[in-house]
Amino acid sequence: MSVFINIFIVLFAIISMECLSWFIHKYLFHGPLWFMHKSHHQKTKSFFEWNDLFAVLFAVVSLYLMYIDRHDLGYRFFIGLGISLYGMVYFVVHDWFVHRRFKTFKSNNTCLQAVRKAHKVHHKNRGKEKGKAFGLLFVRKGLIKNN
Repeated sequence: MSVFINIFIVLFAIISMECLSWFIHKYLFHGPLWFMHKSHHQKTKSFFEWNDLFAVLFAVVSLYLMYIDRHDLGYRFFIGLGISLYGMVYFVVHDWFVHRRFKTFKSNNTCLQAVRKAHKVHHKNRGKEKGKAFGLLFVRKGLIKNN
């Protein structure tokens, strides 16, 4: 495959993961999987949450895709790579920057500040129902100003 096609597949996988994450977060995490996700909406002194198991699940899927296509480096490998890269971005932005699981990452970047504010809007509601801002990287225009 062409290098450009592989890059396109990786970028498409990253964007698709953001869209899929929004859908899963809204309809599954705040739906039938709330029993696990609610740990993310509660104050805790523990470093780990039940919610972290979702990251493990996505990591297993991405590693499996890369593993089964490791010899050919076909489209499945690059989909897995895109999922892995999204996972890394998610970890840095969500866990490190927004939730400050590690206190070493600060930024005044306008986009990152918008992501942080949108996530705070999401966490204003600690319950399963009536949530807003289910995505991570794409912040709906006007969401922050109205809250």
